[in-house]
Amino acid sequence: MSTKGTFFPVRYRMVIGTFILSMIVLFDRILISVAKDPVATDLALSDKQMGWVLSIFALGYALFQTPSGYLADKYGARKTLAIIVSLWSLFTALTGAVYNFFVLVVVRFLFGVGEAGAFPSMSRAIYSWIPVKERGIVHGINFSGGRIGAAIALPIVAWLIDQTSWRASFVILGGIGIIWAVIWYWWFRDDPANHPSVNDEELNVIRKNVQENNVEKETISLKKLFKSPVMWLLMGQYFSSNFTFFFCLTWLFPHLKAKYNLDVIEAGLYTSAPFVFGALGNWVSGYMVDAIYKMNKWELSRKLPAIIGFALAAIGIIGSIYMTEIVGAIIFISLAVFGADMTLSPSWSACVDIGKEHSGAVSGTMNMAGNLGSFVTALAFPYMVAFTGSHTPFFVLAAVLNLLAIPMWLVIKPQKIVKLI
Repeated sequence: MSTKGTFFPVRYRMVIGTFILSMIVLFDRILISVAKDPVATDLALSDKQMGWVLSIFALGYALFQTPSGYLADKYGARKTLAIIVSLWSLFTALTGAVYNFFVLVVVRFLFGVGEAGAFPSMSRAIYSWIPVKERGIVHGINFSGGRIGAAIALPIVAWLIDQTSWRASFVILGGIGIIWAVIWYWWFRDDPANHPSVNDEELNVIRKNVQENNVEKETISLKKLFKSPVMWLLMGQYFSSNFTFFFCLTWLFPHLKAKYNLDVIEAGLYTSAPFVFGALGNWVSGYMVDAIYKMNKWELSRKLPAIIGFALAAIGIIGSIYMTEIVGAIIFISLAVFGADMTLSPSWSACVDIGKEHSGAVSGTMNMAGNLGSFVTALAFPYMVAFTGSHTPFFVLAAVLNLLAIPMWLVIKPQKIVKLI
């Protein structure tokens, strides 16, 4: 191994790779929302059927979070990410070949199963490669990649569908994912010591700081995973966070397009704004997590950004209800997404804190609960609108869930290791 210094640490190159993957994740995920109208027209689907199409991804994604996190812990992020990215990219491409409602639902469910391992596997890679003091900003960078990807995807995908077709668009994006998987498997190593570009100096920095000494040493038992109070609290607050954000990934584009009588490109541009603010929320929160941690306030570094985020999300959601013009609505929805995304870095940092070498399983379990929230929101919106004749009850429910997450964070203890096998 070389001892020569490096201008740009190799661990940061790894973060560039996961950042790009985060962009691809949201690119692939939001495509179905942008393609909602042509898909519904071609396959003769109602809004309620489209609700199932949009939500079934989240169900497959949620159910396979813990198993995929376990696989990342057991087999490493190198193999796991290469396989799952290839798998979901295949089903992204196959979405372009569906011919009825049932087949579309099955393919989207399997697409969700494939994507389930993305962030838990990234979390496992972060545990092995990133020192504790840098994890907040790294998680913020990764999740901002998804938001930037979504913001870019909305106008680009709308243009791509207009230039080709919704079917061709799914095939093109599926191919991009396969290319990423091949490059990742070729470049990444589960142990940074095995990477030819990691020198002794950087390896010492990683090994010195990856393990934090002032934690409670406890025996690890998988059977106790769902008996851990902190695990349930993390799951509950992440359910609330995802309930807010997944609405933007699924129904915000068609909702704005219909309510304000916009064309496809206009709707894409307006809908992209909240995702830009989501990226900013991730960066701000990631910086806060690391800055407060460096002040030797570990617990506060996780709690404060999350609590501020949930409060802003609730304010933004309620404010959007009273906006009659699209600009005002977008401003408040952007505030809500900014706040919701402030909760991500502390949430995933806490999972690495309490999970350690089992952080893939812990973060996967939290993300499972979060995406049950995603599953609920994609169905709740069309059904609540149909039942009440108004969009307001849905937004009130989202605001209440954000407020309920605040007391959960007040009692979360990130220093307490979750017992796993």
